[in-house]
Amino acid sequence: MIRGLLSLFSWNYPRVLVYMLQNTEYHAGPYLKWFWHTTHFERVMYRRTLEPTMAARMLLLALRAGMASEIFIGAGLIYLWWQYDLTGGLEFGAALLLAYPVVWAHLVVVPLALGRMLVVRPRQWRTIQASRAIFTSFKGIKIAVAGSYGKTSMKELLLTVLSEGKKVAATPANKNVAISHAHFAYSLAGDEDILIIEYGEGEPGDVRRFAAITQPTHAVITGIAPAHLDRYKTLEAAARDIFHVADVVPKDHVYINGESPDALPFVTPGQQLYSEKNALGWKISGVRVNLDGTHFTMRKGKHTLQLQSGLLGRHQVGPLALVAALAHELGLTDAQIQAGIAKTHPFEHRMQAYQLSGAWVIDDTYNGNIEGVRAGTALLRELPGKRKVYITPGLVDQGKDTEAVHERMGVLIAEAHPDVVVLMHHSVTAAIERGLTQAGYAGELMIENDPLYFYTNLNLFIATGDLVVMQNDWPDNYA
Repeated sequence: MIRGLLSLFSWNYPRVLVYMLQNTEYHAGPYLKWFWHTTHFERVMYRRTLEPTMAARMLLLALRAGMASEIFIGAGLIYLWWQYDLTGGLEFGAALLLAYPVVWAHLVVVPLALGRMLVVRPRQWRTIQASRAIFTSFKGIKIAVAGSYGKTSMKELLLTVLSEGKKVAATPANKNVAISHAHFAYSLAGDEDILIIEYGEGEPGDVRRFAAITQPTHAVITGIAPAHLDRYKTLEAAARDIFHVADVVPKDHVYINGESPDALPFVTPGQQLYSEKNALGWKISGVRVNLDGTHFTMRKGKHTLQLQSGLLGRHQVGPLALVAALAHELGLTDAQIQAGIAKTHPFEHRMQAYQLSGAWVIDDTYNGNIEGVRAGTALLRELPGKRKVYITPGLVDQGKDTEAVHERMGVLIAEAHPDVVVLMHHSVTAAIERGLTQAGYAGELMIENDPLYFYTNLNLFIATGDLVVMQNDWPDNYA
């Protein structure tokens, strides 16, 4: 407790505040919520450090200058009280010296909030509205990718395969909000055949607004799962928002993950499902999964495609098959489709396999939903390993369903029968343990209190022949 209080007065404290602002993307609400949930500021930058951008450096300088000014004034008032018996000098001076860490933690958001409201938002609104004309005038195919999970992966699959025969442009990285779409529109050369636009779902109404601006001709809905429930409150509300993209696209151009149970209630006649078994009329068979990737066969009438991808897991078959089938409809040759699928490989921290100390490690730490856990545990069950290890801190942004989701997570882990389960100690650990117990897990359970040390020294824990699956991440601003 004392150490936590003393951390408010350390030289590093202003840097911690700027780090918290940076990691909440300079939004006052999430930043202040994090601030008031924190009791030990010396532990906040334990896993990562402040990225020294221009904005961060300027904020840090302003914070230190402001705090130094308050300290100087407070000390001056106490000096005047001591030397000249200034009335109230001791009280006001001491208050300034003791309160400055909290005062400046709040004052720093005032110019940010005003700047966002008076300058940033109006400028962004004008840019977004102007981009509508670019999207409207585009005569080619525009594919929107929406869903609770798997959006970036689907976008990259489409980009990789369709680029074998078409000129394709896609929104970069995970830039999936309206202003990112606008910047993407301004970056276009104008001669593209296909645009691929990833839709995020940060708050209710987002997807409807994105669709109105970008006006897609096709849409892929990658699945529905509990995510961002701190803003949407219910899974149904999130699903309805995501499915708004289907309102502006012809029904037969809407492709929905048929292996997502929570998406199925929102499917309407005419929309097309894709899965491990079929996609757009193609039948899928001969699925084989190993550490080199995923292999399968697609057949439609007398037409056959033998496909091999570097992606890992049966859950990848449906998305890969949809991309191959869509590529065929858009005129790509068999050779182009096969070459494109062969170029697909795991994205960083998404079912990414590597060897460490003679063990195979599958890094899926960018996963953040229960469907990803389902896929990861299924892969752990399917692949061979001398000793199987599952490592996770749990999931964030699960809203009121947090307990139920993590109990279900514990059951899924137990059903994969790992020899060892390692849980990073957080607020959801007990719920995962309950799920493990409900499912009768009989292996070794470890609770790790120092995640950074464990991950940094993973090589000391694993051995030759082990198969290790690491899923999920736990950002600093969660308890």
